[in-house]
Amino acid sequence: MERWPWPSGGAWLLVAARALLQLLRADLRLGRPLLAALALLAALDWLCQRLLPPLAALAVLAAAGWIALSCLARPPRLPVATRAVLITGCDSGFGKEAAKKLDAMGFRVLATVLDLNSPGALELRACCSPHLKLLQMDLTPGDISRVLEFTKAHTTSTGLWGLVNNAGFNDIVADAELAPLATFRSCMEVNFFGTLQLTKGLLPLLRRSRGRIVTLGSPAGDMPYPCLGAYGTSKAAVVLLMDTFNCELLPWGVKVSVIQPGCFKTESVKNVSNWERRKRLLLTSLPQELLQAYGEDYIEHAHGQFLHSLSLALPDLSPVVDAIIDALLAAHPPSRYYPGRGVGLMYFIHYYLPEGLRRRFLQAFFISPCLPSALRPGKPGSTPTQDAAQDPDPSPGPSPTVAQ
Repeated sequence: MERWPWPSGGAWLLVAARALLQLLRADLRLGRPLLAALALLAALDWLCQRLLPPLAALAVLAAAGWIALSCLARPPRLPVATRAVLITGCDSGFGKEAAKKLDAMGFRVLATVLDLNSPGALELRACCSPHLKLLQMDLTPGDISRVLEFTKAHTTSTGLWGLVNNAGFNDIVADAELAPLATFRSCMEVNFFGTLQLTKGLLPLLRRSRGRIVTLGSPAGDMPYPCLGAYGTSKAAVVLLMDTFNCELLPWGVKVSVIQPGCFKTESVKNVSNWERRKRLLLTSLPQELLQAYGEDYIEHAHGQFLHSLSLALPDLSPVVDAIIDALLAAHPPSRYYPGRGVGLMYFIHYYLPEGLRRRFLQAFFISPCLPSALRPGKPGSTPTQDAAQDPDPSPGPSPTVAQ
């Protein structure tokens, strides 16, 4: 078959024109997905030149390009207009960055902070518009009731379009047996009951506006991350609650989304001195029996691996902020968002690979505990049977490689 020089140029012009238009409208983003689509189109063009007549090749390439750009295009978004949104936990991290971005977009933002004079609160005052209102709130019943009254009084003209449950709490990294019972209660009080009280209190406003509920979860609520039992169980509870709201509020037109981010370099992640202080407090408060059974070096080893995993956290918070914005404005937002590098792989492994591989992956990705002191050979109460059942290779080994 005689080859034709470049009759598919018309198809490429059509694809380029549409891509440019979508980029100008911010319906398309330059990135790996777009580059991959263009590479596949180039490969398809090469095949068409050799296998199809010119007109058929032109039609196939134009159709493939149009479909690819349609799939890559962002779903239609609602106008911001005068929509109001309440965001919790805006002292730092995702909450602060989301408040700044939403304010710049024209939202009426109600941002709650633990301290009205914190660096994050002062930054929001300095860089945001007068439409942004700062509210002091810890996720305790009294503070929540006060914020509910303020929100109802100050959204009478605009209504309340969205609630972003961002605030969360975790102050310990340790095995569930080592974590004090009070830590489990604190995590549940803040991450679950506080979120529940605030969400229920705002539901009349959200039902009236047919608005949105966006909640920050954690992969630790879906997977048994080592040493995050207290935090993970509270996040599992709040995510199940949001799934329940998603079903029950469907007739009211309220859409509920959960964001399960990877590890990002928020202020709490960067605050190494706080984690050091919490580790020392744990060591001094442990019952002597538990300290002897596990060993101080066991806790130090887990703590060191935890800090190493945090050092690899992603500094750019924009993927999570973009997910929050999409959940608030997309015409049909998904019920789950997974921003962050490697999160999709983690969930694939968790859902589809055998349990042993799942456990080993989480240990390599996050924390791989060494053998507790009482189970090491030569220790009182340790037997060869116990040692073999615990781990065929009881040596701690080298530090694990953390997946990117």
